[in-house]
Amino acid sequence: MSRDEQLKARWNLVVTKLSKQFADGEILDLDAIIYLIGVQELGQLSRSFKKDQKLDLMHIAICKLLTPYGYYELDFVDDEGWPHYKTLETLPHLKAGEQSVLMKEAIVNYFVETQYID
Repeated sequence: MSRDEQLKARWNLVVTKLSKQFADGEILDLDAIIYLIGVQELGQLSRSFKKDQKLDLMHIAICKLLTPYGYYELDFVDDEGWPHYKTLETLPHLKAGEQSVLMKEAIVNYFVETQYID
């Protein structure tokens, strides 16, 4: 199986499992999955979030997802438990499709590392 085929198969597995677990089978999109990762990384699963906090959660997720690629590093966790990252390297300018592939790959790797998928 080629790398692209493996990524596609694993991505579909992540989407299917998360959609069943969190959206009653309704298909979650990339942004929804990024948001879920942000909530997971914050560790405050049972609370409600305001709109600006939801954007912060997505930022946390993106930083966490791109840390293994050398773009971010965890700097500190504040008194309220929110992680803060520092930029190590500026993200390259990518086309929309390239950004999507990078994020899907990072999400798949995240869920492999957390043993959510094989």
